[in-house]
Amino acid sequence: MIEIKLALDGAGLLRGCDIQGHGGANGGGADVVCAAVSVLIRTALRVLTGRPGITIRGEAPERGSLWMEAEYTPEGRDFLSATGFFLTEGLKSVAADYPGHCKMTIYTNSMERRN
Repeated sequence: MIEIKLALDGAGLLRGCDIQGHGGANGGGADVVCAAVSVLIRTALRVLTGRPGITIRGEAPERGSLWMEAEYTPEGRDFLSATGFFLTEGLKSVAADYPGHCKMTIYTNSMERRN
């Protein structure tokens, strides 16, 4: 089971996420759920990293584990808003299509990262 914790601020902007686990939908190396979640989060991180007005911190210490945090200034707000909306909707779609393999929880204003 992939567990996604997504943190949004009061305005609905992406502030962080914690993704843990494996989907287990199709077995090792061919898991459509893991592939979908991985592509969505990796693309969002690549798009946001280095963008003016947006600071991204995070790590993927091992397979099946990733966390990130986002900070923004007024300059980066609109871009973070659009990217975060895209990511949120994509992850919601995966969780809805594969409820036995992916669970998503959205937190507003705060989220405790796993240690």
